[in-house]
This record gives sequence, structure tokens and C-alpha cells, in this order.
Amino acid sequence: MPPSMSSAAPRAAPCGDNRSKPLRYALYFTPPAADPLALAARRWLGRDAFTGAAVDPAVVAGLDAKAFAALTVDPRRYGFHATLKAPFTLAEGRSEAELIEAVGRFAAESGPVRIPEVVVGRLGSFFALVTADPCDALQDLAAETVRRFERFRAPLTSADIARRKPDELGPAERQNLVQWGYPYVFDEFRFHMTLTGRVAPENRETVGKALLDHFAAFHGRPLEIDHLALFREPARGADFSVHSLFPLGGAANRKSA
Repeated sequence: MPPSMSSAAPRAAPCGDNRSKPLRYALYFTPPAADPLALAARRWLGRDAFTGAAVDPAVVAGLDAKAFAALTVDPRRYGFHATLKAPFTLAEGRSEAELIEAVGRFAAESGPVRIPEVVVGRLGSFFALVTADPCDALQDLAAETVRRFERFRAPLTSADIARRKPDELGPAERQNLVQWGYPYVFDEFRFHMTLTGRVAPENRETVGKALLDHFAAFHGRPLEIDHLALFREPARGADFSVHSLFPLGGAANRKSA
């Protein structure tokens, strides 16, 4: 294990069990397991992405437990994160060990980024933590992550492309999907840490207020992007979990907007 890497210990699988070979990987930002933001997010989502354990979810006035669970089902499966390199299957000839080594090197070379202000916001029909203003250093980090790890990504299948509903994407997004495996990279990238799935218009005020209350300690505050997390999905449709967490560079190399 590289000295710059800490690992959320993966569960052992029996020899010969195909589940021991994860189907997909992703490179995300997420805070360390004990970080106050990570703790608040796991209570909101009802799941700990480091251990895979269920967590008693938050209580939202105006929504019963079943409705709230449905509201967070998608972000709960992926775990609390911001996408830097979207989920991908390993390219032929690449191994998990090779990927881990490359992530460790990249993280050591990349300084942290300080976002001056994040806020609870709505992107279309869902809510997320987003940047209050554009952050060039963050855009650069995301773009370099996409480029650096493209050699590890297997081409999308036709089914993968169809799941992205390319007819609903703009021209640049469609081109990104074909070339980079994900529509929202480079100029189309917007940092967000998803907190809900689609929220019906009649529930948006209730959910927005609940989120502002729950994340009050983080809304309108800076956020340090100081770790790069390797997540993995053991089978299509299974929950993503943190495999390894790498600190980004050193404080002396911090990048900011």
C-alpha cells in the first residue's frame, strides 16, 4: 500500500467468487469517514459509504419515512461524493493494483483545492451541495482526473450509452459521452455532492428547508477538496463503497479559486 493511501478495508470474498472482481470503479471526492460533513451526509442518506452499513436516516417534517427513503435512494447507493471520474469498467489489460498505484501517484502530485463557499442548491429537480461561484482550480483538478485515468476506462457498450439517453443531451454532452464515457466533463462539469433524487415540485420547499437545517454548519462555508477517493461497485446495480482514500498533495501546494 503506498504511504499516501489509507484504505477502507474491503470485505474478503471466497476464492473463485466472481464478486471479488468489482465491475466498476469511480474517482470521487469525499471527506474522510470521521469528518463532520461526512457524518452529516451519512445521517441524511442513511448509509455509510466507508463501511456499507445502514444508518438511521434523518427525519424530515412533512415527509414520512417511506417517502424520504425513496427521495434518497439513488444518492444512497452511490455514497456521498462529488464525481471527478465517473464510474468505469477497467480496460482490458489493466488491473485494480495498477489503478490503485496510479491514483496514489496522482493524488501525491495534486495539491488540495479550497472552495471559498459551498451552498445547498437545486440542480433541476434534485438537491446537492454546490459551489456558490465558479472555481477554476477545481475545474482544472476535475479535468486532469478525467484525462489522467482515461487509459484505465474500457469503452462504453451500446447499452451503457443508451442508459445515458443521448437524445436528451446537448451536442457537447453527447460528444463527451462518446469520447470520455460521461457527458459532464470539462466545460460541462459542475461540482456537486448529490443529496436527493428527483424532488416533485410540491415537495421542494419542504425538502429544501430540511436540507438547509441539516447542513446549516456547511452551507455558505468553505470546503477543502483534500482527498481523492477510489470507489468501487462489486456488481452492476450494487452499492458503491469507498475502497481507498488518498490525501491530495500537501498544504503548501494548496490551490484555490
